[in-house]
Amino acid sequence: MAKKHVLFVCATGIATSTVVAEKVAQYCKEKGLDIEYHQSNVASVPKNCNGINLIISTTNIPYKLDIPVIRGLNLLTGIGEEDTLKKIYDILVE
Repeated sequence: MAKKHVLFVCATGIATSTVVAEKVAQYCKEKGLDIEYHQSNVASVPKNCNGINLIISTTNIPYKLDIPVIRGLNLLTGIGEEDTLKKIYDILVE
């Protein structure tokens, strides 16, 4: 399976996206998925999504995109975390 590219997005592209990125990267590694991830603030999403397979965001993305977007807030709270991680996995293995 080819390496997948994931863009993690939050308001600043630094704080919550880092926490979520580390959690998802660890999960993917445990599942044997090879991902490369990038981080972005929400304002820079349109110029940073070229070649991206999935966007995981902790904030609302006000753009219409052709890339799947998953809300990642529950990866911060832990509530419903397993369901979100499974959705991420399913999208990345399609």
